[in-house]
Amino acid sequence: MTDDDREGLEERRRRLAAELAKRGAEARGDEAAEQSAEQSRKGYAQAMKLSSEFISAIVVGAILGYLFDRFVGTAPWGMIILLLLGFCAGVLNVLRSAGVVSTPHPADRGGQTKNGRNDG
Repeated sequence: MTDDDREGLEERRRRLAAELAKRGAEARGDEAAEQSAEQSRKGYAQAMKLSSEFISAIVVGAILGYLFDRFVGTAPWGMIILLLLGFCAGVLNVLRSAGVVSTPHPADRGGQTKNGRNDG
């Protein structure tokens, strides 16, 4: 091979290396953008879950309060009390789902151990 051929070959190799580096940087940028989009989707799904749990607890409390007032005739107290209880239940559900408040241990719920004996 002559020197001109080697120089041409080296020039093509340098251009190829530069092009590969450029495409590698673009691929890493695309990968980072995809990871960011995935995190965004996960956050949106979590927000929808938490908001639906909160709203559903309030709606159930309001419906139960309305029905209680309708059949017992204690309007508006049943609605007010059960609406507040629904609000509290919604807040507790959101805190549990977010991991701020832990769920109670099964032994603490009924005071029984795994073998069925009552420790209390």
